[in-house]
Amino acid sequence: MDFIAMLTLFVLAIFLGVELITKVPPTLHTPLMSGSNAISGITLVGALIAAGDGNSIMVQIFGFIAVVLATINVVGGFMVTNRMLAMFKRK
Repeated sequence: MDFIAMLTLFVLAIFLGVELITKVPPTLHTPLMSGSNAISGITLVGALIAAGDGNSIMVQIFGFIAVVLATINVVGGFMVTNRMLAMFKRK
């Protein structure tokens, strides 16, 4: 896939994400964020595959950065979910 096609796909994904998120009622934002942790897990798997399949040093560097950022995203998401669930526990 050439650069222009990938850039077009990236921009379309951004617009689609913004449109979908703005249509969700505010009461559903927290469950939506909790559900996105599964998607972040898939992103982490993809980053691991990209990092391990790198033929050049730049691909490996970008793959490593992707793994680090995806891991931060997954851990942060689970921390937020844990705090959210703790609010519903009886005292």
